[in-house]
Amino acid sequence: MLSFDELLASLQNCVIADEQTYQDDNQTFELFFDKLSESSRSGVKRIKERTLEEAAHLLRKVRLDVLDRGHLQLLVRLLISLQLQMVHISTACRKVDQMLQHLAKVDHQLVFEEIQARLSTIVVSQQTLTLEDLRRACMFLEDSVVGRDVWQEFCPSFVNKVSELFTCILKRESLRDGALCYVAVKVCLQIFQLLPREVAPAVWDKDKRNPAVQKILQALTDIILGQSSNRDTRLLAGTAMAMLINTASDSNSVGAAAWSVLQGFHEEPWLLTVGALQVQGHPTEADGVGRLAMSRGLLTCCQSHILLSSCEEGTEGCLLLDALLPLLYALCEEKLDCHYLAFEVFTLWLKKVRECVEDIWKMTGGRLLPDCSSLQQQLISIIWTNAESPVEGVSDCARVAFSLLLDVYEVDCEEFGDTEKPLYQTLLQRIIQLPWESRAKYHRLSALLPYLGTDKVLDQYAELPDHLLKCMSNDHLSPSASELYKCLIQHQRKELCGDSSKSESDLANHWAKRWLSVLLEALTSHVVLLQSNSSTHLLPSTLQVFPSAVEPLLASLDPFSPGHLCAWAFIMSSYRATTGGSPWALQGNSTLKTLQLALGSADDKIRLAALNLLCCSPKTKETPTVEELTIMRTFIPQNLNSESSLFRQHFQAAVRRFLVRIRDGCLAQVKQQKGKEHTSQMGSSQEILGHGIGFVDWLCQLACCNLTPGHSYQRKKTVLLLMSALFETCTDTWSPNKKKGQPPGQLNMGCLIRCARLRGLWDFFSREKLLVVISCLEDSTNEIRELSAGLLVRFFPPALPDDIAAALFARTKKLLCSPRVQQAQMGALMMRVLHHKWQGLPEHCKLNSDISISGGHNIQTSSFIRFLMKELEDHYLAAKADLMLAARTKPIHGVLSTLQRCLLEATCSIYDSLGPELATEVLSLLEKISLLLLGVLHGQQHTESDAPPSFCEMGNAISALIAHSSEGNQGDECVLLSEEHSLVLTCYWVSLKEIGILLGSLVERILSESKPGTCFLTKQQLGKASDIFKNILLKCRHWGAVEGCCVGFTRFCSSLLGSSDPELRNIPAHMLQQGLQVMQSPSSASVTRRAAGLPMLILCVLSAEEASKTRPLLAHSVKTLLDTARTPLPENWDQTLDIPQVCAVHTLQALVRGSGLGFAILRFAPTVATLSLTLLSSPCWAMRNAALQLYSSLCSRMLGQRPSSEEGGTKHCMSSYAFFHHYSTLQPFLLEELRVAARDLECRPEDARLHLQPSLYPILTLLSQLQPGVQDSAEGLADFLPPILQLSASPIYSVRVMASKALVAMTPPSDYVNILIKLTAQLPHTPEHCCHNLLHGQLLNIKALLDRALSTDCASPAELHATVSAIEASVWLATGAQRCPLVRAAYVTVVELLRRCCCETFLSKLFDILVGELRAPQQGLQVGLSSFHQKAIHFLCTDHEWACDIWETFTASSLREALLSPVVEYRRTHLAALVAVITRGDSLPPPAFLEEPVILECLDLLLKDLEDQRDGSEFLSQALHGASLLLSQSSRDSVIERWCNILESHRSPDSLEVLRVACAEALCVAGLPLMSQNRVPPTITIRLLSTGLYFLQDQSQLVRTKAATFISLLHHTKGGGQRSVYLTQVNLTVPLLLDMLLEECWKTPGVLEVLLCHVPHSDLRSVLREAAPDIGCGSLYEQDDANVFAEPSVISAHVMPYLLHLVEKHSESLVLAQSLSTWAQENTAQLLGNLALCKDLQPAERLTLLMDPQFHSTLYGLLTRTVFLLHLLKTCDNMQHLCDPSALQMTLKDVCSRLSQQGVYLSSALMSAVAGDKPLSHKDSQ
Repeated sequence: MLSFDELLASLQNCVIADEQTYQDDNQTFELFFDKLSESSRSGVKRIKERTLEEAAHLLRKVRLDVLDRGHLQLLVRLLISLQLQMVHISTACRKVDQMLQHLAKVDHQLVFEEIQARLSTIVVSQQTLTLEDLRRACMFLEDSVVGRDVWQEFCPSFVNKVSELFTCILKRESLRDGALCYVAVKVCLQIFQLLPREVAPAVWDKDKRNPAVQKILQALTDIILGQSSNRDTRLLAGTAMAMLINTASDSNSVGAAAWSVLQGFHEEPWLLTVGALQVQGHPTEADGVGRLAMSRGLLTCCQSHILLSSCEEGTEGCLLLDALLPLLYALCEEKLDCHYLAFEVFTLWLKKVRECVEDIWKMTGGRLLPDCSSLQQQLISIIWTNAESPVEGVSDCARVAFSLLLDVYEVDCEEFGDTEKPLYQTLLQRIIQLPWESRAKYHRLSALLPYLGTDKVLDQYAELPDHLLKCMSNDHLSPSASELYKCLIQHQRKELCGDSSKSESDLANHWAKRWLSVLLEALTSHVVLLQSNSSTHLLPSTLQVFPSAVEPLLASLDPFSPGHLCAWAFIMSSYRATTGGSPWALQGNSTLKTLQLALGSADDKIRLAALNLLCCSPKTKETPTVEELTIMRTFIPQNLNSESSLFRQHFQAAVRRFLVRIRDGCLAQVKQQKGKEHTSQMGSSQEILGHGIGFVDWLCQLACCNLTPGHSYQRKKTVLLLMSALFETCTDTWSPNKKKGQPPGQLNMGCLIRCARLRGLWDFFSREKLLVVISCLEDSTNEIRELSAGLLVRFFPPALPDDIAAALFARTKKLLCSPRVQQAQMGALMMRVLHHKWQGLPEHCKLNSDISISGGHNIQTSSFIRFLMKELEDHYLAAKADLMLAARTKPIHGVLSTLQRCLLEATCSIYDSLGPELATEVLSLLEKISLLLLGVLHGQQHTESDAPPSFCEMGNAISALIAHSSEGNQGDECVLLSEEHSLVLTCYWVSLKEIGILLGSLVERILSESKPGTCFLTKQQLGKASDIFKNILLKCRHWGAVEGCCVGFTRFCSSLLGSSDPELRNIPAHMLQQGLQVMQSPSSASVTRRAAGLPMLILCVLSAEEASKTRPLLAHSVKTLLDTARTPLPENWDQTLDIPQVCAVHTLQALVRGSGLGFAILRFAPTVATLSLTLLSSPCWAMRNAALQLYSSLCSRMLGQRPSSEEGGTKHCMSSYAFFHHYSTLQPFLLEELRVAARDLECRPEDARLHLQPSLYPILTLLSQLQPGVQDSAEGLADFLPPILQLSASPIYSVRVMASKALVAMTPPSDYVNILIKLTAQLPHTPEHCCHNLLHGQLLNIKALLDRALSTDCASPAELHATVSAIEASVWLATGAQRCPLVRAAYVTVVELLRRCCCETFLSKLFDILVGELRAPQQGLQVGLSSFHQKAIHFLCTDHEWACDIWETFTASSLREALLSPVVEYRRTHLAALVAVITRGDSLPPPAFLEEPVILECLDLLLKDLEDQRDGSEFLSQALHGASLLLSQSSRDSVIERWCNILESHRSPDSLEVLRVACAEALCVAGLPLMSQNRVPPTITIRLLSTGLYFLQDQSQLVRTKAATFISLLHHTKGGGQRSVYLTQVNLTVPLLLDMLLEECWKTPGVLEVLLCHVPHSDLRSVLREAAPDIGCGSLYEQDDANVFAEPSVISAHVMPYLLHLVEKHSESLVLAQSLSTWAQENTAQLLGNLALCKDLQPAERLTLLMDPQFHSTLYGLLTRTVFLLHLLKTCDNMQHLCDPSALQMTLKDVCSRLSQQGVYLSSALMSAVAGDKPLSHKDSQ
């Protein structure tokens, strides 16, 4: 048969030869052939589908009737050949079949014959069916209409072939478990489903029964019963068998066969009768999958009357209820691996019951689910107990099942007239009793809601709104709570809409009565998660259901009230996005004012919500207005440097939506212009186009300006994200990997791009922009490098300019030889970019011409790989000769990383890059490198041993290597690692890591792309690869190397275990066995790194095991590990060496923690937990340590991820009942351990002894993390309560605390009150015969139960009356008569919880007691006394009057005494109290006792400490805060001067962050009142403002925020604002500060120096001198800047307009004029010299400097100062003798032009200033 390419060529030649015949369709044919060819060549599914869709569209345009039969035959063959290429892509095959069906309309017989000819090769062949044959057969059965017609003829012969295949498959395990068996079963299923008439006689007619069908039935039976370990194959076989049963036309026969299938599971052997066929089987696996497979198959395939058939005619019962339900109930109760599948089938059973319910009523003559019936209780029990299952997916199935059950019950009640429906009420009460933390609670309420109505649910469950808000504060509960809220309001609207007279406004008002206050509380909350989740979930749902709800929501808001502006922004943006309505008309003119306020807010959430309001629109063609474009031009530059990753993501998404609106709106205008003739309309359209196109070009220019080195990571990341959004939106680049977000058709986008280019805009890929993006390839952060490389590869043209390619290639080769890992990664990334831009490389940059290239491969790609291999070999030989020198100059890992990127990230096939010869070279070289590196670390040891060297031995080996390299001259010994040591170690571990990743990924890709029999990797080569992995993992202890190698090793094992070749699958199994043997053998190595890489080797193999199989390797490994861990320790064990038992426990921990195993490990959880708790009693410390780590990891896995919430809760979402239901075998063990520990306490107090039970605290910790159960489900846990209560008397404090928490978890909420009454009744009323431990434990229990009961509303005040009375009667516990402070503190805590219920007399008495205790002198040191005092003060200060009484005891003398005390802790504590009291606000009276002399004395003491920097940073920060508070009440200039000096000394980024934060806070505390009241001289003002400007550029976000707060408040105060002030965004406060500086202090001496100190220096010569010519010259690390957030170029742009404005005012101030003149005389010569130097930069220097941040900062400083000088010369006539302004301006323009051509992107403000157009304000500079 001809290939696709040959057929295409023949058909094209025919069309060309008959050009006259096809002249009308010639062009269409050519396009059609191109689309087919593109589809055939592409390896991307979406490209194939898209091109086939376009080809089908073209084919429908062609006149097929003019084709002669020969040409039509060629076309049919071409399409069939293409279809056979795509058998793996069902959607593509169907698109080709649509074209074949179109051809069949012309000549059906021809299409039939051609497909028949293809299929006959499969059927007639004497060879056994192959995997490819089966896939083709499947395709023609499933995706070909004509193909099914052909199969009807070939069915008997094909069935015979399939039966023969099964005979071969079942003989070999590798075939039974592989893809061949699965596809064979799938073929059977399709035959039975699609060709039932052809199959039925062979099954049901005794005279026509077919032995081949008998064989197939037997094979399916054996597979179902476990001969195949592939779970998916077994499930599919069950469906196939059910489909075979379903082929009968007689329902009685089908029913009998179905009953035979299910009854056979109870017999041995399994006897199955299907019509005339009878087979038997023997179950080989008792895992329940066989029963599941058949149940699932019957429910899926059988019709209702079959499922309702009885076992024998005339008997009662039916298959659905009496056979399937008991089987499924048993499967759901069993703890099997297939638990999720069992519940999925149970859900399917409920769906069938719902479908058949009417027939069931007829059959039974009564109700299906009468109340309190066993069936009803049974179904509820299954669903209820599995709602909290830890098995993934089961809880979701339980949710669906619950809804189905309610639906069945509803129709059952309606059919039989039951109007009360008591089950609903019962379930509602049961749901209400569930804790609010239970996620299942809200799912069940959502399902129950339609049957009860919203009013009934909300009336009976009054706490629901509060619980919903609590849920919205927890990430794991918010989805279910928001879904319930949506259900509630949807049903509320549905109920209200019954009255047609109600308007939308009326409906919204009804909603508001229930929910307005709730939603507003959430939207205005200070709790971040609550506010975020409610705005994301609750608000959109509200506006979707009640659009008019926006009116009462907005009417309730005041933008100047705290939290309301954020809510306003959320509501407005959600309203526009949800309803599409215009937000601007809702509140008139105030909308835009409020929007501007929101856009300038310091809160990211508010700004994002306001941005969404601007950008979102349901109609993408809604072109943004001019006002919106203007606002965006202002907003975007102000928000490019946000530190929040979430903000950047949402920012990008919003801008992308805005760009889509611009693009689609402009496209609409372009289309309209073609049909418009009126000039006015054309003018309007052109204006809209101009605004939109101009904005996009402005955004691109802005992005490039902010990408140059010297900008912060945050700014670059944001800009690159925006550039990506811009290129994806406004270019015609199609991304095959994206399902959505593709640009419009190329024709449409082409028109728009041409329109923009005609205007001189949208030159997105110019040389200047290319250089700017290339400069990001050497950024210090990996994210920036990857993003920029992605833009270069995806969007920029494939050909690099020659000079850029040459410079980039040379620089890349240098980077690859750098010992710095980061620089080597830069080189690898740049080489990958060059690899993609291969076509554009000039000849002198292309790779060595003497490299031989094997035929049949992509020459360019293959030669590139060979070049890299040559480089790698050079590095290896260098390391072999002198590893020390190689680690410095050729450290291997850079080339390895490059090889990995170019091989594995290439878009072409691996077979185009690599051939057998080259693959062999790669493996051989990797093996040599790994052996070399491992040998060096082993020193003189033999590397054949599997034991890794200890860290000491590794250090000695490296030291010997260094000594040998330096010929014994090592100098003085140092305890720190030397530079040489670090070089060798880094080269070692990074290279091994890269080897592992490269090798595993390479093998994975080769095997995934190879077809059976075509893989060029032999078993020997794969065995060699496995040895490399084994050596690295078992002979290396460096965690970085082990962890990195595991990434590749997991891929390696996964690809081998997924192979159909049994020999390949045995390689990982063999390695696993070797690892287990090593683990079981005693080791001579030291104990480090938790058994080194051995656990990771085992974990990687097991993680790679197919999840669809039974995981035999996992079961074997866990058994081996458990047996090893249980083995008693030898008598002479050495704790300094690795012990097999300890290694086994660490390996178990690795398996438990490994995410690759997921929930598969949970079936061993009870056994492993028991083991770990038992091993805690081991005499070996290493064993106890390992067991504790294993137990901790296992608990996290069993309980699931702890939910995140603002409240930081410690409990998991699983209840105690659910936990012990799923891990039932663990319950008796834990209970017995608790009882043993409790029995140890059963002795008289005088005989008490301390007995430590190692497992006690871990068990209590596990129990304490569970949620409480409900009463009817926690009865089985009542046995836990007695021992837990007994343990409250433990002499160990932590045991008592944890026992109290465990008590809450194991007690049903309904029993809280009873237990509280019992516990409080046991409290002693006198101190005689009082056991402090027991008493403390009782109080802890009371406190824990009270806390839970009150927070969940489980106890009313009336129910707590007895408890309160008992607590009040035990007031002596707070007095000195109770000698234990911990008991007194616990008692006070309990009273604080019950405060609202206690009487005033008792509280007054307690106040007197506590105040007396606080004032009483301390007699000696008492443990816990400080804790008691803290509790007492906290309790007293919650009452305002009591707090005032305590405040009076604070005197001035005590403050002086404290500050003079030599005890730092005392001074610090006193200062903290002072700060807390003074800053408390209006709740306490002001500190009137602090008079002026006292303030000055205290200030002097504090400032001395600050000036001398004594007693540590924490004290100094508190001292500065305290001094600032006191200074705000003083006005002494000398003191203010000292304080200002202190702030300036700490504004440097080298100062500690805690001190910088304190200084920024000090500006707010003291600077604000001093400056706003004009109590400081102008010289201090400019110094404070300058300090504030430094802090606005600080690296710490907290420092910047506090500085912005200072500027915002100062600006608001000076502006005379009366309303509440909103904190302004940091970037907006910079111009506010500069405005104040220029407006108020421009005459003050020093203002020019203050402005210039924020402009970078301009000494370009020093930058060129310091630029390192050698990359990574032997040093591994470089010093980061102290402030990586600072952006000199940005601050220069801010300052420049103010410098120019200062020049304008020179004539108004003699002092200013003198300052300007002095500066010009001192700096003109230097600026001119640096400008000339910049002009004369050589091409060789330019790319190096283009990557240098220091160069860019200096350049901006130079240009800013030169522009300032130019303006000064133009304005001041007396300075023109220094330099000719015209010549300077020409030089400046020339320099800027040259720099722009070389990739130095300058801001538009700077370019305007150079041109002489100075900005008039800071707004123009942006």
